[in-house]
Amino acid sequence: MIFTSRLYAIVDTAVATRAGWDPAALARVYIDAGVRLLQLRAPGVDGNTGLGWCRQIMSCAAPLGARVIVNDRCDLAMLAGADGVHLGQGDLPVSEARRLLGEAAVIGVSTHDDAQVREALRQPASYLATGPVFDTRTKNTGYAAGGVDGVRRAVSAAGDRPVVAIGGITLATAPAVLDAGAAAVAVIADLLATDDPSARVREFLDVLGETSVGAA
Repeated sequence: MIFTSRLYAIVDTAVATRAGWDPAALARVYIDAGVRLLQLRAPGVDGNTGLGWCRQIMSCAAPLGARVIVNDRCDLAMLAGADGVHLGQGDLPVSEARRLLGEAAVIGVSTHDDAQVREALRQPASYLATGPVFDTRTKNTGYAAGGVDGVRRAVSAAGDRPVVAIGGITLATAPAVLDAGAAAVAVIADLLATDDPSARVREFLDVLGETSVGAA
């Protein structure tokens, strides 16, 4: 089962750096606080640096059973022994990623409208991400926010395929997004909304009903 936790923490290296964090160190804080599904997103970062971050993150994630997904880069996921990749609309086709990484790999694909959801369901993806749910400054997708109704439509179309909601989700809005049927909420900026990301993670886990997912 992919989503044993409803919180899908994303470490965007640019966002982390602007907040004064080394990406691998921030990932460790999240994992130690109870995150059990984490994505490393490193747009524009050279492969050597990205691989170093991946390996550092895996060294703290693996002993705790936390899953690590690498955004875009199948090569880094393979070399670091990560659990899988997340692919955007312009990235490697899901079928090719599946061929490279194998049947056990977790492979996610981003969708932004109903047509993309339908197309993604024809691919061997482990889960779909839908968004942006709300307005977000983290990434310009070129698509308008779909709101909670957009999540409901994606969930309805996906059937048994898990759907992750992403885009502008906060501590206040996360419960409503889950109520719309999302298997998990992917959060970037709001985990850094305070000076204590460890406490923020614990707040999210509490709100999402996962206080039992404790820190190491």
